[in-house]
Amino acid sequence: MNLELFISKRIGSKKSGVGNISAPIVRIAIIGIVLGFVVMLLSVAIVRGYKKEVSSKMVGFAADVQVTNFDNNLSYETTGIQLSDSLKQSYNDIPGVKLAQFFSTKPGILKIDNKIHGVVMHGTSKNFDRSFISKHLEEGKFYKYLPNKKSNECVISKNISKMLNVGVGDKVDFWFIQQPPRARRFKVVGIYSTGLKELDDIIVYCDIRHIQKLNSWRKDEYSGMELFLDDGVDRDFVYEKIRQHSVLNSRKGRMLRAVRVEDRFSFIFDWLAMLDINIWIILVLMCLVAGFNMVSSLIILIIEKTNMIGILKSLGQSSVNVRKIFIYLSAKLVGKGLLWGNLIGISLCIIQKYFKLISLNPDSYYLDAVPISLNILDVLLLNIGTMFITILMLVIPSMIISKISPIKSINFD
Repeated sequence: MNLELFISKRIGSKKSGVGNISAPIVRIAIIGIVLGFVVMLLSVAIVRGYKKEVSSKMVGFAADVQVTNFDNNLSYETTGIQLSDSLKQSYNDIPGVKLAQFFSTKPGILKIDNKIHGVVMHGTSKNFDRSFISKHLEEGKFYKYLPNKKSNECVISKNISKMLNVGVGDKVDFWFIQQPPRARRFKVVGIYSTGLKELDDIIVYCDIRHIQKLNSWRKDEYSGMELFLDDGVDRDFVYEKIRQHSVLNSRKGRMLRAVRVEDRFSFIFDWLAMLDINIWIILVLMCLVAGFNMVSSLIILIIEKTNMIGILKSLGQSSVNVRKIFIYLSAKLVGKGLLWGNLIGISLCIIQKYFKLISLNPDSYYLDAVPISLNILDVLLLNIGTMFITILMLVIPSMIISKISPIKSINFD
């Protein structure tokens, strides 16, 4: 039998447990651990959810990787490049690439009566993945790709719809500044909203063949290809494979360039990366608070049990063995706090995830509700880390037991 563990269970029980002096202090320490752990759990879940949701929206707009002409800069006015279905399939065959699709973009001006607004036409091909936009459609539908005829329908954002007072079924004119200037009339069949104001304010979806016609491109000329990656893959590794493949497949003196979405919209992804720093600050502070709460409780418990410590030492127990008793007792109290912290924290995460009780302003936060993303590994690491750091902080204050004299402590009142 582990004597130290047995004694710690006895003095930790309700009947013969902590005394009147230490009981409220211990409760406060446990409550501190519960609240601290709930804050840590929610912080990790919210930041991970936020990064995941915003990143997925950026990928939905611009793909994980775009393969374009090397001469193109990051503007939306691009130089056309000849691409074939066989080349597209070669990118599809790269392990980790889920989908490759052709795309073209062209800046233009949307004019309604006396109102004008700068937009970017995003041309979609026959194999365009509509899942992202369909998920965010608020009105209408996405236009159909007709095999033998260009579709004169378009999908605009809710922001553009409000700015220019345009709705589903309205016909709108788009003007393109080139030589000679050209115009196209489209019918609005759908309105989407993603919450990404920077892109919602400008992106309009249309048939890719309109852009090819406006730019006098051939049927096999595009701005480039959009590549979507599988979930959970090593993004840097797959990107390097794509980059190497692009170099090997450069054609007719035109180098193909692979650009990641993180590089195209670095200002957003750099901001998301900074959120990790906030998380570490919160985790460190909450662990320190929980640790200091337990340190104060341990010291009070040691003072309260001074008589018991003296008796145990007089019976031959070493200071190390007596210290183990209080470490075991502290570990039990920390475990109790973590148990309640897990129950409350996970419950709050589930409630927010499915009922979205806490909302956000999409114009400021890109999302309409606080997002939640939590996995088992995060929960386990938080529990193990909190337990380890808290118990580690208790080792030094428990050393005062070695300073207690058996004779004096037995008579201690």
